[in-house]
Amino acid sequence: MNDVTLSPAVVAGELRPVLLRLARELRRETSGLEITTRQATLLWVIRERDGLSIGELAEEERISAPAATGHVDRLERLGLVERRRSPENRRRVGLGLTEEGHALLRRLRARRTGWLSTRLARLDEEELQSVELALPSLAKLLDGAA
Repeated sequence: MNDVTLSPAVVAGELRPVLLRLARELRRETSGLEITTRQATLLWVIRERDGLSIGELAEEERISAPAATGHVDRLERLGLVERRRSPENRRRVGLGLTEEGHALLRRLRARRTGWLSTRLARLDEEELQSVELALPSLAKLLDGAA
């Protein structure tokens, strides 16, 4: 068994490249779906915050409003996103996913979950249990991350 180091700096140095590589591999599962990984992220945000404006989307994802507009325009042309005028305030235009957008996100989630499940299946029972036990702590790293 490996020695355990309780130094946050040491753990961070070892964890960071693993998380980056996992994220990169999961992003690759977007290939062949007609959208970029950035656009996939925008679709997830729009799904979670139905009705948000392009400005709110840009702010949420820390990109410029013109960049967000370009991505939304492409997603709209692909039939994945629609702009909806607010009935309360006709000047406000919110974003929402179309049925095709929801379907694409379901396919993407299935691909990413399948990829990760295949890798997790390679672990022995003890290793898999260690990953499972680490999940609450890893999730806690994201508390207040935005």
